[in-house]
Amino acid sequence: MTESAKKPADSALEVSDLSAAGAQTGPNDERLEPARRVNQAASTLESWRGTNLNHPSLYFNRELSLLCFTRRVLELARDPAVPLLERVRFLCISCTNLDEFFEVRVAAMRQRIQHGAIQPGVDGLTPSATLNAIRSAVDELVQEQYRVLNEEISPDLERENIRILRRSEWTKGQHRWLHRHFQRELMPVLSPLGLDPVHPFPRILNKSLNFAVELEGQDAFGRDSGMALVRAPRSLPRLIRIPKSYTRGENDFVFLSSILHAFINELFPGMSVRGCYQFRVTRNSELLVDEEEIEDLARALEGELLERGFAQAVRIEVADNCPASTAKTLTSKFGLEDEDVYRCDGPVNLNRMIALCDQVDRPDLQYPAFQPYTPPPLAPGNDLFAALRKRDRLMHHPYDSFSPTIELLKQAVRDPDVLAIKQTLYRTGTASSMVNLLIDAARAGKDVTVVVELRARFDERANITLATRLQEAGVQVVYGVVGHKTHAKMMLIVRRERSRLKRYVHLGTGNYHQGTAKGYTDWALMTADPKFGHDVHAIFQQLSGLGKAAKLKRLVQSPFNLHNFLIKRIQRETRNAKAGKPSGIRAKMNSLTEPKIIQALYRASRAGVPIRLIVRGTCCLRPGVPGLSETIEVRSILGRFLEHSRVYQFENAGEAEVWAASADWMERNLFQRVETAFPLKDPKLAERVVRESFELAFADNRQAWLLKPDGSYEHAWPEADEAVSIAQETLIQQTADL
Repeated sequence: MTESAKKPADSALEVSDLSAAGAQTGPNDERLEPARRVNQAASTLESWRGTNLNHPSLYFNRELSLLCFTRRVLELARDPAVPLLERVRFLCISCTNLDEFFEVRVAAMRQRIQHGAIQPGVDGLTPSATLNAIRSAVDELVQEQYRVLNEEISPDLERENIRILRRSEWTKGQHRWLHRHFQRELMPVLSPLGLDPVHPFPRILNKSLNFAVELEGQDAFGRDSGMALVRAPRSLPRLIRIPKSYTRGENDFVFLSSILHAFINELFPGMSVRGCYQFRVTRNSELLVDEEEIEDLARALEGELLERGFAQAVRIEVADNCPASTAKTLTSKFGLEDEDVYRCDGPVNLNRMIALCDQVDRPDLQYPAFQPYTPPPLAPGNDLFAALRKRDRLMHHPYDSFSPTIELLKQAVRDPDVLAIKQTLYRTGTASSMVNLLIDAARAGKDVTVVVELRARFDERANITLATRLQEAGVQVVYGVVGHKTHAKMMLIVRRERSRLKRYVHLGTGNYHQGTAKGYTDWALMTADPKFGHDVHAIFQQLSGLGKAAKLKRLVQSPFNLHNFLIKRIQRETRNAKAGKPSGIRAKMNSLTEPKIIQALYRASRAGVPIRLIVRGTCCLRPGVPGLSETIEVRSILGRFLEHSRVYQFENAGEAEVWAASADWMERNLFQRVETAFPLKDPKLAERVVRESFELAFADNRQAWLLKPDGSYEHAWPEADEAVSIAQETLIQQTADL
């Protein structure tokens, strides 16, 4: 990024405004009365003198806060300092985020309503009121996505001679080539379906691109249904490059939808096409498996996966020119209402535009490549076990390479003195070298135990496949604990040294996934500390066997004591502040929603504890309110890399503690998952975490967003005489200088 980057307009994103918009449906709608009250309280909350920390006005709505995060991602698509093709990527990410929001959050909300849930959340909003607020917020967000595409990104792409041609822009030569392409490459795989009593409305796959075609006339059998459906097979690319011989540039493309629109009549010979309209339906993607009622979790999940694509519909997107009558027909077929329809001023599957980033060879329009750093003692060819016996090693991905993690496992596989390997796998990717190494270890006769979390959302099928591969190779595969996802990131290697067994441990805040290690910021610790080895061994024993929770020497674990640990640490800082001792809390996470922790932070702030939080996504805490949270600062960092690490620092009267963890401060992480938090005992490692995760982030004046008391996010900008500070770029440069 450059220092001359200009500030995009309209960068304040209002959570409270979104709530208000969702409440504007009429004075007699009693369901929305809580939304009005909460929003009115939120907008007038200038100070807080009450004692009831459960008051709804003290909490932002979780769903609206998550939508606010998606708006911040969309702002990156508008930022002229972001390389153009990366802006395209961020636009697409905002769309995929919204897809998942409907598949998971909206779907869950609708299910609660169907089951009669009327209890308001901690923010005072009932499920029905929240859905109404979501509708207004999403409608505004979708309009902005397409405005950004049509008015900002597309013109900027054209200035770089990258064009996505509309049908009205095709030359005669392009039209002929596209027609031939349609007949040769598309038409043979298309299966139009006329709707009549013999051919009822089909099952439409989740998020698939479809076309509703209005027809006039009779077919060869005398049928005149008036409507047909055409599905765009997922095997077809959504962006088709036009050969250079037919265009003036190397990077001219056409959307698949444009080609189908242009030649759709050829699928219905002898009939008249009166209209052709894109649509896409989004469905509930949560897998409903009662773990206490089944005997084989993997088999049950496989059965659910077969039906996931056809679960209950929660949203339908249609082209903006789709007639109301056609939209009405579609909504009735999917069991939806008019308010579930979202009109799109462009392709309804906008996230497929991300293919442009891979098809256009313009490095100057992408983030510059950089080489992650590998400390010499951890480089291939060196003895990593010897390096860890000397001291703990800390890696900050993606600035530090993920290769030492692979190398440690590789050396464990080859080493005849290594007897056992234990590892958790949450998300690993379909082509994981770590899985291959675990298989090699089992085949080499080592005892290998792997805890595979089958229920990692949207990775269930991949995890079932890798679990099967591991089992076939002789690996002992464990699926974790009923009712608790295993989200902890741990690897344990047991090695015989001088007739004694020694344990080596890898702990991380992110997944064992080589791909995300290049794009997510995460911390990882490798250590030979016996107390760490004891604790990780004990947790693996809990996951694979039966028994009471073990007493741990170094680590803290959920669901047993991590929540209580955090509350006690916050309370200690509160007592220190009241006693005039040094106090302070700094924490970095993806989401902050757990009410008891928020209340503890409010009490700490009232006692004068300085609290600085980096919360990338959802934050339900209201910062900066006099008398309540005036010492609390919340910021969100969004940039090239996804800020994914979880680290906590407690001042502790001048003897600061620094912890890294796999857990966010959310109910699910603290009560419904197996998570770990581990201390950075080496002062130098702790200082590094503080500098790179906190100090640089709080100095960032270009990629930071500051959460205000009213729920808006204000983009940080350098003052006129202030140098630009970008945490991620500073760390990239630091890596290059090593």
